[in-house]
Amino acid sequence: MTSVIVAALAGLVVGGAAAWVLASARARATVGAQVAQARGTVGELRGQLLKAEGDLQSLRQTLDAERAARVKAETEQAESARNLQEQRALLEQARIRLTDSFKALSHDALRTNNQAFLELARKSLEALVTDAKGDLGKRQEGIDAMLKPLREALKRYEEQIQAIEHSRQKAYGGLEEQLKGLTAAQQRLEKEAHQLSTALRNPQVRGRWGEISLRRVAELAGMSEHCDFAEQVSVAGDARRGRPDMVVSLPAGRQIVVDAKVPLNAYLEAVGADTEEARARSLAVHARHMRDHMRGLAAKGYWEQFAEAPEFVVMFIPGESFFGAAVDNDPALIEDGMRDGVVLATPTTLIALLRAVAYGWRQEQLAQNAQAISDLGRQVYDRLGTLTGHLSAVGDALQRAAHAYNRTVASMEARLFPAARRFQELGVAAPDSFPAVSHVETSPRTLAAPEAAGDDAGAADDRDDADQAADA
Repeated sequence: MTSVIVAALAGLVVGGAAAWVLASARARATVGAQVAQARGTVGELRGQLLKAEGDLQSLRQTLDAERAARVKAETEQAESARNLQEQRALLEQARIRLTDSFKALSHDALRTNNQAFLELARKSLEALVTDAKGDLGKRQEGIDAMLKPLREALKRYEEQIQAIEHSRQKAYGGLEEQLKGLTAAQQRLEKEAHQLSTALRNPQVRGRWGEISLRRVAELAGMSEHCDFAEQVSVAGDARRGRPDMVVSLPAGRQIVVDAKVPLNAYLEAVGADTEEARARSLAVHARHMRDHMRGLAAKGYWEQFAEAPEFVVMFIPGESFFGAAVDNDPALIEDGMRDGVVLATPTTLIALLRAVAYGWRQEQLAQNAQAISDLGRQVYDRLGTLTGHLSAVGDALQRAAHAYNRTVASMEARLFPAARRFQELGVAAPDSFPAVSHVETSPRTLAAPEAAGDDAGAADDRDDADQAADA
C-alpha cells in the first residue's frame, strides 16, 4: 500500500515536472516571439527617432536663419529710421533758410518793381478789358441764343409745374373735402350702428324692425297690404292665442303664416366681442337661440289655426348674416326646421317665395278672367241666336210684304187700270198716264250661316212656294 502511494506520488511529481517543462518551453517560445517583435518595433522607433532628430535639426537651422534675418532687418530698419530723421532735420533747416532768403528777395523785388508792375498790370488789364468787352458782347449773344430755347423750355416747364400744382391743390382740396365727408359719414354710420345695436337689444324695437323689414320684402315682391297679405292677424287656437306677424293669401283661399320675431342679442354680442373665443361663444349661443325660437314656432302650430294654411310656418330672419351665422354653428338647423314644419327664410329667399305666390295670384286672376270671358262668350252666343231668330222673322215679314205688294200690283194691272182707261173712252177728263208701278223682284237675303239654318228657313221656303202659287 505504501509502495503504491509512493509510486503514485512519484508519478504525480514526474507528470508535474513534465507539464512544467512543456509550459516553460511554450512560454519561452511566446516570450521569444514577443521579444523579436519588440526588437523590430524598437528598430522602427529608433529609425523614426533618427528621422525626427534630423527634422528637428533642420528646423533649428531654419529658425536660426530666420532669427538672423529678423535681427538684420531690425538693424536696417533702425538705420533707415535714423537716416530719415536726419534727412527731415536737414530739410527743415533748408526750408527755414530758403524761406528767409525768399522773404528778403521778395521784399527787395516788390520794393524795386512795385510801380513798374502796377503800371504794366494796369495796361494789361485795360487791354484785356477792351478785348473782353468785344468778346463779351459776342459771347453774350451766343449765350443768349443758346439759352433762349432752354429759357423758353424752363418757362413752359414752370407754367406746367404751376398748372400741375394748381390742379394738385384743387384735387387735394376736393380729396380733403371728400375725406372729411367720408369721415363724417363714417362717424354718423358708427353712431347710427351703435344706436341700432342698442335699439335692437330691446325686444319691442327688434320686433318692430322685423315687421317693417317683412312688410318691405312683401312690397318688393309686388304684393299689397289688405289685398295680398295682412299683418298682425289675431287667431284663436285650442288653448292658446296666436298673433302671427303676417298672413299671405294664396290662390284658392290658401294662406301662409309668417313670423318675424327673431332673437338677436347673442349675435350683437358676437359683433361687439373683443376676442375670437368670445365671438365663437356668442355665435354658438345665437344658433341655440335660433333653434329654441324655431321649436317655439313649431309648438304654436299656426297651420292648425287657419283652415286653408299649409302645414308649415315661415320663420323670417331679417338679415342674411344672422341666418349664415346660425347655420355655420348649427348646420342641421334647416333640415330640422323642415321636419318640424318651420321654413327658415331670409329676405332673399322670402322675396322668391312671395314672388311665386304673386305669380300664383296672377295665374288665378287669369283663370278667373278666362272663366268670365267664357261666360260672356256663352251669353253673346245665346244672344246671337236670339238675334238670328229675330232677323229671320223680319226677313219672313219682308218676304210676305213683297209678295203682298206684287199681288197688289198684279191686281191693279189686271183689274183697276183697264177700268180706269174706260173713263177716257167715255170722255171723262183724266191724266194721260199713271206712274209706272213695277214688281219687286228682289227677295230678302236668307242667312246662310249653319247656326241660322233650321226649321225657320224651311218654313220660309214653304211660304215662298205658297205665295208664288197664289200669284199664278
